[in-house]
Amino acid sequence: MARSTKSERLPEWPEDMDVDGLLGKGWRPTPFREFILKIHSRCNLACDYCYMYEMADQGWRSQPRRMARATVDRVAERIAEHARVHGRDHVDIVLHGGEPLLVGLDHLRYVAESLRKACEPDVRVALRMQTNGVLIDRHYLDLFEEFGIRVGVSIDGAREDHDRHRTRANGRGTHAEVQAGIERLNTRNGQLLAGLLTTVDLESDPVATFEHLIGYDPPGIDFLLPHGHWDEPPPGWSPTEPRYGRWMAAVFDRWYGAPERETNVRMFNEIIRLLLGSPSRTESIGLSPAALVVVETDGSIEQVDSLKSAFEGAAHTPLHTFTHPFEDALYLPSVAARQIGARALSPTCAACPLAKVCGGGLYPHRYRSGHGFLNPSVYCADLYHLITHIHRTVAADVARIRKEL
Repeated sequence: MARSTKSERLPEWPEDMDVDGLLGKGWRPTPFREFILKIHSRCNLACDYCYMYEMADQGWRSQPRRMARATVDRVAERIAEHARVHGRDHVDIVLHGGEPLLVGLDHLRYVAESLRKACEPDVRVALRMQTNGVLIDRHYLDLFEEFGIRVGVSIDGAREDHDRHRTRANGRGTHAEVQAGIERLNTRNGQLLAGLLTTVDLESDPVATFEHLIGYDPPGIDFLLPHGHWDEPPPGWSPTEPRYGRWMAAVFDRWYGAPERETNVRMFNEIIRLLLGSPSRTESIGLSPAALVVVETDGSIEQVDSLKSAFEGAAHTPLHTFTHPFEDALYLPSVAARQIGARALSPTCAACPLAKVCGGGLYPHRYRSGHGFLNPSVYCADLYHLITHIHRTVAADVARIRKEL
């Protein structure tokens, strides 16, 4: 289907949302605590499902390849300013891309030094990076250790499954290179690998995929549902069959049924927390306010980058770190919509008994042209299947434990 541009679209929810009205009713924004910095806007892989390069928003083409040093310094100042204004003594900063390691060793060192210099000692900086892993060498490992940068690596399972999608531009698979990068991280006493990010592929075996991933001894695994929405559903999606929900439920049974906990799986952990009455700690599920913001390589302030899968300009804001504090972004309708909890749910979701757990699903997955984001997730049936499956399993376990007491 033809890609639409922002100028061709009529206003859609939440673009016309009344933020002043929300403030008048007592709502207050949640300050940002996670900052995603796009330090490089290009990639050395050509993954066919990439929301950045293969989906609706092609804004990367006009971005500088690398975040300039002057921009890095300004962004660092803005992060420190935001934390201090809101009394935060800790911020999470994720170095992202494209492929962030394309910036080179010297520039990466400059980024880490600038962020720490601007924020510390009163604001502690936790640095993370998300990478495809193929460029990791001993020099980067030394730098990661020096600055305490914890590294997440994207890998989609065993060689055949990974190489089906995560390839070089010439079609050559990258599994061997990624595996080598993860193994290098693990040579440093297990302190550098933050976890693995895996995009769900219905063609792969769910249990075999999980068992391959735990072979790297990761502290956590984050399973990502492929980005899609009602106009462009994800691969293999069915409106009547919860194919992704069944795939994830099979992984859950293998993970939950193990004699000992082999790793954390974020989606499962969060669903269990929500079922037991605790708030979510991720934007992909539950109703907790999204407290993250993205900065592009030119210093512009954007919303969560996965919105680029919806339409061109979906993640855009009119703000820039050289002219605006992050504070200003909190009052944009598009940002507020991801912080107002149940008030951002569609009527269908609001009436659902799982609303507090599901939370409408990941925000970008709710998009439908003409309606904006005031819809259930395109993964509604899948999330319902997975959540009810986890609920039954955990409830039976709790009942058994109570009986034994």
